[in-house]
Amino acid sequence: MDNAHTRLSLAACIRLLHAEGILTYNGHISVRASEDNHFFIHSLLDPRSDVLPENIVLLDLDGRVVEATEGRKPPSEFHIHSEIYRHRPDIHAIAHTHSDAAIAFTLVSDNPLSVMRADAIHWSDGVPVHPDPTRINTSKKGKELCETLGAKSAVLLRSHGAVIVGSGLLNIFMLAIHFEENAQAQFLASKLGELKPLSSIEIEALKNSSSPEFYVHYANKIWSYYVSRGQKKGVIPKTWSNKLL
Repeated sequence: MDNAHTRLSLAACIRLLHAEGILTYNGHISVRASEDNHFFIHSLLDPRSDVLPENIVLLDLDGRVVEATEGRKPPSEFHIHSEIYRHRPDIHAIAHTHSDAAIAFTLVSDNPLSVMRADAIHWSDGVPVHPDPTRINTSKKGKELCETLGAKSAVLLRSHGAVIVGSGLLNIFMLAIHFEENAQAQFLASKLGELKPLSSIEIEALKNSSSPEFYVHYANKIWSYYVSRGQKKGVIPKTWSNKLL
């Protein structure tokens, strides 16, 4: 996939997640470039609702701008992305979200985010909470976040948001949707009665019922659904449709 293709698809991803309320005026998505020490991320000031391919910045892992138009700069929290990419070679896309539902689970005691929905088995090993509520705007803070994340697939940031990691752009889009759905499900269920998360036996059965290839097709299905819906709502231009992933 060439850089132009990546920029366009990342711009569409950002617009769609903003339309779902998973990104707001804050939050960001990134994806590794073909060079492992470079990654794409949208610029600091351009609205997530209207991001264009030319708003996407290419950085190296030290935060130096490799490519950008009109002097655009990366978000101040690019260290979330650069340090995870540096420490986790298995990761190729990252979502930093500011969803209210996810943040709520960092604001209470004895009610951790659990596996409620079948699609949340990606986080069956738990979602740790990073204790620092401040912006991750230094390399040191990025490294500390990496320590909290460890080998897991997501981390909550105290009173701040969530960081979700994945294998590629369509995968991270799917995971961001599923993470939000699971948080919303737990929040809703807590109002109905005692929570009943999926058991370890149920989680194992779900894992055994779906192959890695299934999730590749599933990610494509989810992407196609939201792209189609986004085009009908005017979230992304119809002229982009044949150029996206």
